[in-house]
Amino acid sequence: MYRHYPPTGIAKPGPGVGVSPKRGISGRLNQAVASFEPMARHPRGLLCALLLGCGPTTDRPPSASGVDQTASVKAAASRNTPPGPDHADTQTASVKAVASSNTPPKPDHADGHLLQPAAVLPRRSPESAGFRPGAMGAVDALLTKAITRRAFPGAVVAIGRGGALVHLKGYGHLSYAKDAASVDAHTIYDLASLTKVVVTTTAAMLLIDEGKLSLSDRVVDHLPGFVGKHKHEVTVGHLLSHSSGIDWWAPLYEQLTGKAAYVAHIEAMDLVYRPGSKSLYSDLGIILLGAIIERVAGQDLDVFAQKRIFAPLAMSDTSYRPPADLHGQIAPTENDPWRGRVLRGEVHDENAYAMGGVAPHAGVFATAGDLAQFAQMMLGRGTLGTRQLVAPQTVEAFTKPAGIPGSGRAYGWDTPSRTGSSAGNLSHQSFGHTGFTGTSLWIDPTRKLFVILLTNRVHPTRKNTRIRDVRPALANAVIAGLEPQQ
Repeated sequence: MYRHYPPTGIAKPGPGVGVSPKRGISGRLNQAVASFEPMARHPRGLLCALLLGCGPTTDRPPSASGVDQTASVKAAASRNTPPGPDHADTQTASVKAVASSNTPPKPDHADGHLLQPAAVLPRRSPESAGFRPGAMGAVDALLTKAITRRAFPGAVVAIGRGGALVHLKGYGHLSYAKDAASVDAHTIYDLASLTKVVVTTTAAMLLIDEGKLSLSDRVVDHLPGFVGKHKHEVTVGHLLSHSSGIDWWAPLYEQLTGKAAYVAHIEAMDLVYRPGSKSLYSDLGIILLGAIIERVAGQDLDVFAQKRIFAPLAMSDTSYRPPADLHGQIAPTENDPWRGRVLRGEVHDENAYAMGGVAPHAGVFATAGDLAQFAQMMLGRGTLGTRQLVAPQTVEAFTKPAGIPGSGRAYGWDTPSRTGSSAGNLSHQSFGHTGFTGTSLWIDPTRKLFVILLTNRVHPTRKNTRIRDVRPALANAVIAGLEPQQ
């Protein structure tokens, strides 16, 4: 989705909106680990109930594996949740099959003592991971050409395969200025909507693993102000699969400041279609999901993300609202007519900015190397090295199509569409996401592969859309570099 410039003459946000007092980068791991909260894990028998609020097997179809639910599952699943819309069974069929897995999640703590953060992903040569000699030369040539064509001033790519990082490289410069610094592996980018999967979707998975949240939870049960026609049908699963009926976007930054004002306004908006009947990518729905996560977790989203995602995965250069001493390392985004300046180190997304810089749909800044840590965790079905962050069944449930009519959307994640996908020719089992500023992350479990591209294609203007051709071409170049039978 491509946003448009706001109309000219719009009043800028008042004092207090934007970047709050600076906090340390999330990579100060010693302090972060000390405050890391142990995660309660549940045995396999409860997983179906935690994910879906499943009822007894006599009330719902059996799982695809044919494993009957135990009495403990029936008891745990006996929520007083009213039935969802007619599309609910279609949406959750694939999740029921995944949730019946009998592999128990590993605990994230032992005897009350916190585990250390995951080790940094090892570096190996592309050839040792199944690529042809010189295969990365095609990737280098592709991105160099894209910079020459001014698709973006610079980029960083991270490619991983078989549990190792095989290519991490920067290209071009931070901007088009003659004296602009070169991009390198340490350059930090505004991730834009990759925030949705790195933080918000992952937070939902963690809370589901703990039994604090379910895909079948009604939104109104968490946000009592969410009332109106068909709103009682909307579930957490609908928010994650962008099928809630909530409109996709609105220029709320023109009139609102602060998280509470945003949540109240979106709660009051009428739905624009019947929940579960189709998928319409929605920033507004994800904003409501973020409010639910904060209430369930009892923490602000940035605090939860730091303690539960960034620090455990050793994502040392990832944060919301990066401190001023890192701004020289950050690629600038747009020369924003609304704010009247080139943005650097402050979130590009207008609604996220008006919410204070921390939002569930945008706001995270990171390096490609940090995202490689996250991508390998997802590729490892919730595990990075010896560190189990998310239960494998939950990862599988979230990364398969959610069963929305006419849509390949998974829970939080996207899957390759038949035509025009930024995933290029990655396998149908792949899942990924893109970001408005020029970022993308695709993970291919079939090939044990991930491809990360970070750019600032919106610099100096969002009108530049040449990256649309670069993303699939990059995925295809990586695939073409693999040895036969790889």
